[in-house]
Amino acid sequence: MSDRTLGFCALIFAGLMAWFGHDLQAPFSYEPVGPRAFPMLVALIIALCGAWLMFRHWHDRRAGEPIDWPRLLLMVAYVFGYALLFETLGFIIATAVVTVLIGRLFGGGWGKMIIGGVVMGVLFFLLFDRALDVVLPLGPLEFLS
Repeated sequence: MSDRTLGFCALIFAGLMAWFGHDLQAPFSYEPVGPRAFPMLVALIIALCGAWLMFRHWHDRRAGEPIDWPRLLLMVAYVFGYALLFETLGFIIATAVVTVLIGRLFGGGWGKMIIGGVVMGVLFFLLFDRALDVVLPLGPLEFLS
């Protein structure tokens, strides 16, 4: 798949995610930023990455590469798996696992992807749960709270 196609798909996905996430309302205010903060921030990150993929080779006039459908479908499956296992595994573990798997799809080495996944899971947990007071599940790591 060409970077431009993947970037375009990421922008569309981010737009849909922002559209659905924008209307999230809690029946009562239990967090300062509310439930929409997480999907909106993730949509912003996805949109920035998609835009970067689309425009980083702006000067390159080659014809687009064919779409790598198996890799694209596997990435979508990973994201659906993340959504399904988010409560069970907890935010940190689910985020680390999906980061590693998607990083491997893009050719990252196991060592770097595992370190990056764990760091990303922990840092985003601290950002949302501790700094922004967005309650996130810990799953098997519940003993840490």
